[in-house]
Amino acid sequence: MYRSIDCGSLRLEDKGKKVTLAGWVQRTRKMGGMTFIDLRDRYGITQLVFDEQKDKELFETANKTGREFVIQVEGVVEERFSKNPNLPTGDIEIIVSKYTLLNPSLTPPFTIEENTDGGDELRMKYRYLDIRREAVRKNLELRHKFCIAVRNFLDSKGFLEIETPVLIGSTPEGARDFIVPSRMNQGQFYALPQSPQTLKQLLMVAGIDRYFQIAKCFRDEDLRADRQPEFTQIDCEMSFVEQEDILQTFEEMTKYLFKEVRGVDLGEKPFLRMTWQEAMEKYGSDKPDLRFGMEIQEVTELLKDKGEFSVFNSASYIGGIVAEGCGNYSRKQTDELTNFVKTPQIGAQGLLWVKIAEDGSTKSSFDKFYTPEQVAALADSMNAKPGDLILILCGSDAMKTRKQLCELRLEMGNRLGLRDKNKFSLLWVIDFPMFEWSDEENRLMAMHHPFTSPRPQDIPLLKDHPEKVLADAYDMVCNGVEVGGGSIRIHDAVLQAQIFDVLGFTKEQAEAQFGFLMNAFKFGAPPHGGLAYGLDRWVSLFAGLDSIRDCIAFPKNNSGRDVMLDAPSEVSPQQLEELGITLEKSE
Repeated sequence: MYRSIDCGSLRLEDKGKKVTLAGWVQRTRKMGGMTFIDLRDRYGITQLVFDEQKDKELFETANKTGREFVIQVEGVVEERFSKNPNLPTGDIEIIVSKYTLLNPSLTPPFTIEENTDGGDELRMKYRYLDIRREAVRKNLELRHKFCIAVRNFLDSKGFLEIETPVLIGSTPEGARDFIVPSRMNQGQFYALPQSPQTLKQLLMVAGIDRYFQIAKCFRDEDLRADRQPEFTQIDCEMSFVEQEDILQTFEEMTKYLFKEVRGVDLGEKPFLRMTWQEAMEKYGSDKPDLRFGMEIQEVTELLKDKGEFSVFNSASYIGGIVAEGCGNYSRKQTDELTNFVKTPQIGAQGLLWVKIAEDGSTKSSFDKFYTPEQVAALADSMNAKPGDLILILCGSDAMKTRKQLCELRLEMGNRLGLRDKNKFSLLWVIDFPMFEWSDEENRLMAMHHPFTSPRPQDIPLLKDHPEKVLADAYDMVCNGVEVGGGSIRIHDAVLQAQIFDVLGFTKEQAEAQFGFLMNAFKFGAPPHGGLAYGLDRWVSLFAGLDSIRDCIAFPKNNSGRDVMLDAPSEVSPQQLEELGITLEKSE
């Protein structure tokens, strides 16, 4: 062994021990006739001491040691004169008697420190160096711990971990597939799974009544902070269950994970449940952040056609939020908020406001169109108190305006410090619409996927009013992030065919795409349902990250590229020929 102990384990009680350490040089400090090296490995940092008076040759060798050199040392543990309370090993140091250079290093392109000077792209290009940083390594350790806890819990509940194929057939609906050409079957293509959805349903038909998989999934979609082209799901499915059974099982699992991995006790109280409709009306989002209030309130009846203000009178929806304690906002601050809502990402035409002074008097951006009594009545209706600020948006599309108010609400939550990363608020969002209209496709699309079962009471509506049908579906939300979602699945071939018909599939298309599943349903498919957690999202929440990238070992950038491996990349003409693929150059 190159080491007898790691760089994070030695303590004052080890004084006098002879040890062998190996690792990377974090930094070197020269102080007269003494040289100090901080030696780092995965477990921590230990200070090494080289004394010119004791061994000049060894001292000179140490002075030639650069950052990130890989070295091995032997020495004796001694009490440190100038202790470092920020290090677990800060009470000791190693008086080095033997030094071995295992491998030199080029000067790294950025500092291997908690606060590095490397930008995102540079760190991604040299990700193997970035992972040496404690901040990144701890995220990967957290991910490992999370996966172990998941497996332990699900095993205790009788779930079997079963792998499903990664090369499958392409499926419509949802995001775009990543396509893989077949050499042996030229002109035909595999797809990488967006999720193991149909395969886990087939496992239920096969009698595996409790399945899970920590599964790689692939979606060719535009990226953002919580999306990657490949990501990991904790994929679960259960037979002979109803929605309530699934919610209780995974609520228990969530509480277990919080306690085991994050050290947070969520208590015995069940998670809040909220319908999709209520979430959209109160928060403008189907994944509301409930760490703070500031609910959206509709005030259309109070303002529309109650004054000579065309902005309100031409709107079909007027809504607002109350920002507590912000009644003293300056013109500059309200202008900042106005510019925020007018950004292309949000798309509002403008922002209106009411300031309530400490004496209860009001001042608004539309005072000349409404009486003081009308403005006071608005404040009273919204339960705004002296010192508060009312922020109002309006528009012709209620849903669009609510989503804009959601972004404004989150921005105010950030400004007021109400989105504490160490506070966790969880809920279930239920009763989603079964379908949503696609202007692009000019048809109804499945809001989740085409295998989601409608609520039993809504099945009669499928024929004439499919837009009114609600799904037997549910999402788990934590701090405004959708961390998991699922549904009761269709297990009846006749109902599945009816859903395909609503989605615009011909019988031939349905048979070609999903004949294998519908045929399986004819052989005694049990009632079943499931849920998939986003592993990356959970770990990023537990780690307090704003992006999932730093809890993935080798992530892609915002363009979906692996800048370290330079992928995707071109392939050789020979490979293309073997695949029977000809590339056409775009003009």
